[in-house]
Amino acid sequence: MLAISLVFGSFISILFFIIGLLGGWVAREYIMNYINIPTLNALHPEFLDENGNLIPDQILAVRFENNYDNETDEEND
Repeated sequence: MLAISLVFGSFISILFFIIGLLGGWVAREYIMNYINIPTLNALHPEFLDENGNLIPDQILAVRFENNYDNETDEEND
């Protein structure tokens, strides 16, 4: 009984793996061919130059966070 369940479990696992590969490939092809790529109008203005063309350079994003932890400041004083 254990051997039969192992054989069927193996076949079902391989079948689902193959179906997953095919489904992923079909979904990728659909997205690559039928989903619109964002146009330049949908981009942020900092990605464009004065003439509205896409800037070819890399853009650096910096995020500053406030330090709300006052306990460490008091310990250092």
